[in-house]
Amino acid sequence: MQLGFVGLGRMGRNMVTRLLRGGHTVVAYDRSADAVAQTAEAGARGVSSLEALVAALAPPRAIWLMVPAGAPTETTISALAALLSAGDIIIDGGNSNFHDDVRRAQSLAERHVHYVDAGTSGGIWGLQEGYCLMVGGNVEVCERLEPIFRTLAPQDGYLRVGDHGAGHYVKMIHNGIEYGLMQAYAEGFALMHESDYKIDVAAVAALWNHGSVVRSWLLELAARALAEDRDLTALEAYVEDSGEGRWTIQEAIDRGVPLPSITAALFTRFRSRENNPFAERLLAALRNQFGGHAVKKA
Repeated sequence: MQLGFVGLGRMGRNMVTRLLRGGHTVVAYDRSADAVAQTAEAGARGVSSLEALVAALAPPRAIWLMVPAGAPTETTISALAALLSAGDIIIDGGNSNFHDDVRRAQSLAERHVHYVDAGTSGGIWGLQEGYCLMVGGNVEVCERLEPIFRTLAPQDGYLRVGDHGAGHYVKMIHNGIEYGLMQAYAEGFALMHESDYKIDVAAVAALWNHGSVVRSWLLELAARALAEDRDLTALEAYVEDSGEGRWTIQEAIDRGVPLPSITAALFTRFRSRENNPFAERLLAALRNQFGGHAVKKA
């Protein structure tokens, strides 16, 4: 199948490579000429503009976007909408907000252009392992794209989960769960790391992946990281978030669904970015005020 592909970062390039290995024809574009050249070396047809991308594809066209959520995705979709024809498809494989998907699908439908949201999980390992795809959109349009989905995904790793927005909705919750899992592992290993038993935490991480109820791919990655640096001395305790955790919690608030673990995990990430935070300084001041407890001066 022929596919246009926009966004050739590490994940995008790997996805194109997997598609090429699966026998598909890919026309690729990125603002970085170097990224386009590297992808062309792998067998894709590289182009230098969205206009050239659309012109190189035979209608009805299908174009996969793998660009950052928010303004980059919004402007790319707007630009493509002016270039595409009735029956063409835009697939957003990034981490867009599901509310944006619904709005975009309605706007593109006025031009008779189809829209599909494809929540994509797999990260830098997807080239070898495949990408778990959570897809939202019209049934017939999704069926038309199944050769692409089934090449990108491992066996049983693709599912149409509902109408427009459903794919990114499920991916949003997927990432919220990921926050909670990662936080639980981080806290448990922190306690073992401080134990008087001098536990080999890397060995425990590897052990737990053999028959334990807490085994997982995340735990395999923890074992790998700890084997490389038991005390993680090369890292700063600074953890970003990419938005999906916030959206998950907002949806939970809107629907009155309690998510204490995911919420705590997100707030812990916020705290990781603070140096000598005000809240803790106020705690120290209060203890000093009511009890005369010692404080450390800055």
